[in-house]
Amino acid sequence: MMEKILLSYGDSLLRSSDVALLDPPHWLNDNIIGFIFEFLASNQDPSISQRVAFLSPEVSQFVKCCERDAPDFLQPLDLPSKDLILLPVNDNTGSEAGGTHWSLLAYVRHIPIFLHYDSAPGTNAPHARLMARNLRTLLNGCDSYREEHSPSQHNSYDCGMYVVCVTEALCEQIMGGAGSPSLHKITPQYVTQKRAEWKEIIKRLSRNSEKKCI
Repeated sequence: MMEKILLSYGDSLLRSSDVALLDPPHWLNDNIIGFIFEFLASNQDPSISQRVAFLSPEVSQFVKCCERDAPDFLQPLDLPSKDLILLPVNDNTGSEAGGTHWSLLAYVRHIPIFLHYDSAPGTNAPHARLMARNLRTLLNGCDSYREEHSPSQHNSYDCGMYVVCVTEALCEQIMGGAGSPSLHKITPQYVTQKRAEWKEIIKRLSRNSEKKCI
Protein backbone atom coordinates (compact mmCIF):
# COMPACT_ATOMS: atom_id res chain seq x y z
CA MET A 1 0.00 0.00 0.00
CA MET A 2 1.41 3.37 -1.07
CA GLU A 3 2.04 5.89 1.67
CA LYS A 4 -0.47 8.75 1.79
CA ILE A 5 0.59 12.10 0.36
CA LEU A 6 0.69 14.65 3.16
CA LEU A 7 1.15 17.72 0.96
CA SER A 8 1.00 18.56 -2.73
CA TYR A 9 2.63 21.92 -3.36
CA GLY A 10 3.44 22.99 -6.90
CA ASP A 11 5.61 20.23 -8.32
CA SER A 12 6.42 18.86 -4.85
CA LEU A 13 4.78 15.85 -3.23
CA LEU A 14 5.56 15.17 0.42
CA ARG A 15 4.66 12.02 2.30
CA SER A 16 4.74 11.58 6.07
CA SER A 17 8.10 9.78 5.84
CA ASP A 18 9.56 12.84 4.07
CA VAL A 19 8.26 15.26 6.70
CA ALA A 20 9.54 13.01 9.50
CA LEU A 21 13.07 13.73 8.25
CA LEU A 22 12.74 17.25 9.67
CA ASP A 23 13.03 15.71 13.14
CA PRO A 24 16.65 15.25 14.23
CA PRO A 25 18.72 13.17 13.86
CA HIS A 26 17.64 12.69 10.24
CA TRP A 27 19.27 13.65 6.96
CA LEU A 28 17.06 15.65 4.58
CA ASN A 29 16.21 14.00 1.27
CA ASP A 30 15.73 15.62 -2.13
CA ASN A 31 11.94 15.77 -1.65
CA ILE A 32 12.18 18.03 1.40
CA ILE A 33 14.89 20.26 -0.07
CA GLY A 34 12.98 20.47 -3.35
CA PHE A 35 9.82 21.54 -1.52
CA ILE A 36 11.65 24.18 0.52
CA PHE A 37 13.27 25.63 -2.60
CA GLU A 38 9.88 25.70 -4.35
CA PHE A 39 8.24 27.33 -1.32
CA LEU A 40 10.96 29.98 -1.11
CA ALA A 41 10.68 30.67 -4.84
CA SER A 42 6.92 31.21 -4.67
CA ASN A 43 6.93 33.28 -1.48
CA GLN A 44 9.53 35.91 -2.36
CA ASP A 45 8.50 39.47 -3.09
CA PRO A 46 7.84 39.66 -6.87
CA SER A 47 10.69 42.15 -7.28
CA ILE A 48 13.05 39.50 -5.88
CA SER A 49 11.51 36.30 -7.23
CA GLN A 50 12.09 37.41 -10.82
CA ARG A 51 15.80 37.82 -10.08
CA VAL A 52 16.45 34.52 -8.27
CA ALA A 53 16.43 30.96 -9.60
CA PHE A 54 15.98 28.09 -7.14
CA LEU A 55 17.00 24.88 -8.91
CA SER A 56 15.59 21.65 -7.52
CA PRO A 57 17.91 18.82 -6.44
CA GLU A 58 16.87 16.83 -9.52
CA VAL A 59 17.67 19.66 -11.92
CA SER A 60 20.94 20.40 -10.12
CA GLN A 61 21.99 16.75 -10.39
CA PHE A 62 21.18 16.83 -14.11
CA VAL A 63 23.43 19.88 -14.49
CA LYS A 64 26.27 17.94 -12.86
CA CYS A 65 25.86 14.75 -14.87
CA CYS A 66 24.75 15.95 -18.32
CA GLU A 67 27.24 18.56 -19.45
CA ARG A 68 26.32 18.63 -23.15
CA ASP A 69 22.57 18.70 -22.62
CA ALA A 70 22.49 21.15 -19.71
CA PRO A 71 22.36 24.44 -21.71
CA ASP A 72 19.43 23.29 -23.88
CA PHE A 73 17.60 21.74 -20.93
CA LEU A 74 17.94 24.90 -18.81
CA GLN A 75 17.08 27.37 -21.58
CA PRO A 76 13.42 27.87 -20.44
CA LEU A 77 14.64 29.02 -17.00
CA ASP A 78 16.37 32.07 -18.53
CA LEU A 79 19.25 31.71 -16.07
CA PRO A 80 21.50 34.35 -17.72
CA SER A 81 18.98 37.02 -16.65
CA LYS A 82 19.02 35.98 -12.97
CA ASP A 83 21.03 37.87 -10.38
CA LEU A 84 21.27 34.85 -8.08
CA ILE A 85 21.10 31.14 -8.93
CA LEU A 86 20.95 28.60 -6.10
CA LEU A 87 21.74 24.92 -6.61
CA PRO A 88 21.81 22.18 -3.97
CA VAL A 89 24.89 20.01 -4.51
CA ASN A 90 24.99 16.31 -3.67
CA ASP A 91 27.89 13.87 -3.70
CA ASN A 92 25.93 11.22 -5.58
CA THR A 93 27.75 10.27 -8.78
CA GLY A 94 24.63 8.88 -10.48
CA SER A 95 22.10 10.78 -12.58
CA GLU A 96 19.52 11.07 -9.78
CA ALA A 97 19.56 13.10 -6.58
CA GLY A 98 20.71 11.20 -3.52
CA GLY A 99 24.05 10.45 -1.91
CA THR A 100 25.30 11.26 1.58
CA HIS A 101 26.11 14.98 1.73
CA TRP A 102 24.47 18.27 0.69
CA SER A 103 26.07 21.66 0.08
CA LEU A 104 25.05 24.82 -1.78
CA LEU A 105 26.39 26.37 -4.99
CA ALA A 106 25.39 29.98 -5.65
CA TYR A 107 26.01 32.00 -8.81
CA VAL A 108 26.12 35.75 -8.15
CA ARG A 109 25.83 37.60 -11.46
CA HIS A 110 27.00 41.09 -10.48
CA ILE A 111 30.50 39.84 -9.54
CA PRO A 112 30.22 37.33 -11.45
CA ILE A 113 31.29 34.24 -9.51
CA PHE A 114 30.24 30.82 -8.32
CA LEU A 115 30.35 30.53 -4.51
CA HIS A 116 30.31 27.15 -2.81
CA TYR A 117 29.03 26.85 0.77
CA ASP A 118 29.84 23.49 2.36
CA SER A 119 29.08 22.83 6.02
CA ALA A 120 31.71 20.06 5.91
CA PRO A 121 34.45 22.01 4.08
CA GLY A 122 35.99 20.27 1.09
CA THR A 123 33.55 17.36 1.01
CA ASN A 124 31.56 18.41 -2.05
CA ALA A 125 34.11 20.67 -3.76
CA PRO A 126 34.67 18.37 -6.78
CA HIS A 127 30.92 18.10 -7.38
CA ALA A 128 30.34 21.85 -7.05
CA ARG A 129 33.23 22.65 -9.41
CA LEU A 130 31.81 20.25 -12.00
CA MET A 131 28.39 21.90 -11.80
CA ALA A 132 29.93 25.35 -12.16
CA ARG A 133 31.94 24.21 -15.16
CA ASN A 134 28.84 22.74 -16.82
CA LEU A 135 26.98 26.04 -16.38
CA ARG A 136 29.84 28.19 -17.65
CA THR A 137 28.73 28.29 -21.31
CA LEU A 138 25.19 29.21 -20.38
CA LEU A 139 26.31 31.98 -18.01
CA ASN A 140 28.43 34.02 -20.38
CA GLY A 141 31.59 32.00 -19.85
CA CYS A 142 31.90 32.69 -16.13
CA ASP A 143 34.79 30.62 -14.77
CA SER A 144 35.31 32.30 -11.38
CA TYR A 145 34.77 29.90 -8.49
CA ARG A 146 35.45 30.20 -4.78
CA GLU A 147 35.04 27.95 -1.76
CA GLU A 148 33.22 30.31 0.55
CA HIS A 149 33.33 30.27 4.35
CA SER A 150 30.24 28.46 5.61
CA PRO A 151 28.88 27.68 9.07
CA SER A 152 30.03 24.18 9.99
CA GLN A 153 27.76 21.32 10.98
CA HIS A 154 28.55 19.70 14.31
CA ASN A 155 26.99 16.34 13.52
CA SER A 156 26.61 13.92 10.61
CA TYR A 157 23.02 14.73 9.60
CA ASP A 158 22.41 18.49 9.38
CA CYS A 159 24.06 19.20 5.99
CA GLY A 160 20.72 19.63 4.22
CA MET A 161 19.48 22.07 6.84
CA TYR A 162 22.63 24.15 6.44
CA VAL A 163 21.86 24.35 2.71
CA VAL A 164 18.37 25.61 3.55
CA CYS A 165 19.59 28.16 6.11
CA VAL A 166 22.37 29.53 3.92
CA THR A 167 19.92 29.77 1.00
CA GLU A 168 17.55 31.88 3.09
CA ALA A 169 20.40 34.10 4.26
CA LEU A 170 21.63 34.68 0.72
CA CYS A 171 18.17 35.70 -0.44
CA GLU A 172 17.60 38.00 2.51
CA GLN A 173 20.92 39.81 2.35
CA ILE A 174 22.39 39.71 -1.15
CA MET A 175 19.05 40.31 -2.84
CA GLY A 176 18.21 42.92 -0.22
CA GLY A 177 21.25 44.94 -1.23
CA ALA A 178 23.28 44.18 1.89
CA GLY A 179 26.29 42.85 -0.02
CA SER A 180 28.03 39.79 1.38
CA PRO A 181 25.71 37.72 3.57
CA SER A 182 26.25 37.44 7.30
CA LEU A 183 26.01 33.78 8.25
CA HIS A 184 26.95 34.13 11.92
CA LYS A 185 23.37 33.52 13.04
CA ILE A 186 23.44 30.00 11.56
CA THR A 187 24.42 28.05 14.66
CA PRO A 188 23.54 24.44 15.55
CA GLN A 189 20.72 25.79 17.75
CA TYR A 190 19.42 27.96 14.91
CA VAL A 191 19.45 24.98 12.53
CA THR A 192 17.47 22.85 14.99
CA GLN A 193 14.96 25.67 15.39
CA LYS A 194 14.61 25.90 11.61
CA ARG A 195 13.78 22.21 11.42
CA ALA A 196 10.77 22.81 13.67
CA GLU A 197 9.73 25.93 11.75
CA TRP A 198 9.72 24.15 8.40
CA LYS A 199 7.75 21.27 9.87
CA GLU A 200 5.12 23.74 11.08
CA ILE A 201 4.97 25.41 7.66
CA ILE A 202 4.27 22.03 6.05
CA LYS A 203 1.60 21.20 8.64
CA ARG A 204 -0.09 24.56 8.04
CA LEU A 205 -0.09 24.14 4.28
CA SER A 206 -1.43 20.62 4.66
CA ARG A 207 -4.30 21.80 6.90
CA ASN A 208 -5.17 24.62 4.51
CA SER A 209 -5.16 22.18 1.59
CA GLU A 210 -7.50 19.82 3.43
CA LYS A 211 -9.92 22.67 4.19
CA LYS A 212 -10.09 23.60 0.53
CA CYS A 213 -11.02 20.02 -0.33
CA ILE A 214 -13.96 19.96 2.09
